[in-house]
Amino acid sequence: MSAGESSGSVVRRILLGSQLRRLRESRGITREQAGYSIRASESKISRMELGRVSFKARDVEDLLTLYGVTDEAERGPLLDLAKEANVAGWWHSYSDVLPGWFQTYVGLEGAASLIRVYEVQFVHGLLQTEAYAHAVVTRGAGKLSRAEVERRVALRLERQKLLVSERGPRFHCVLDEAALRRPYGDRAVMRGQLEHLIEISERANVTLQVMPFSFGGHSGESGSFALLRFPESDLSDVVYLEQLTSALYLDKREEVTQYEKAMERLQKDSPSPAQTRDLLRGLLQLS
Repeated sequence: MSAGESSGSVVRRILLGSQLRRLRESRGITREQAGYSIRASESKISRMELGRVSFKARDVEDLLTLYGVTDEAERGPLLDLAKEANVAGWWHSYSDVLPGWFQTYVGLEGAASLIRVYEVQFVHGLLQTEAYAHAVVTRGAGKLSRAEVERRVALRLERQKLLVSERGPRFHCVLDEAALRRPYGDRAVMRGQLEHLIEISERANVTLQVMPFSFGGHSGESGSFALLRFPESDLSDVVYLEQLTSALYLDKREEVTQYEKAMERLQKDSPSPAQTRDLLRGLLQLS
């Protein structure tokens, strides 16, 4: 199974969940009533509608019946979607080191056609060298064993294949200068990371900009975030906000719009990609 197919299962889960939510709301049925019909809790219905859990065919069948969807021509595609949504992603093999709240993001990342990110603390995971990734994971590892550290680094490198794949997404990254000034690993690691950023920024699908200290205050004041857009027209953009032990996924239009405006200002106010490469070369000479 290709990464695209397994990532697509996450998108299908979200699409199915949103369609079930629209059907339920159009019939004036509460989550509690829907949960009762499939012997589940209201919170289970909420997780299903958000695409956070897998779907049992029987549950989907019962919900469609409750919502009055009896025509096989309408039921069939939704039941097929439920089957496709349950395909396990490649990242499930890393479940021993991959938090459940991050699995959804990895799937969405792999299915996106456009990824826009702003990063403050360190170089974004899709742009890290193996040595730099190892230094980052080790710094935040706490009591992780060496084997667990290596597994986390391997997962990060596996995610990076996305950018060089034939159908890779467009990736636009704005790094705060702090991410480049903060050392992870020794001087050789940082030099290697800067060289990698210069090289990968030349790829047609990658746009890299650095927000310099000299600009002062800017629109990224709320911290790091990611914006994901998908090829499916009926799937809304998603904002991903990572926290220490969990994450937020925002898809309400008014909330997404605020982050889109912040990203647009960051892109406008940061030096161009060509100027950014000059900045990176300057840092390389100082390292």
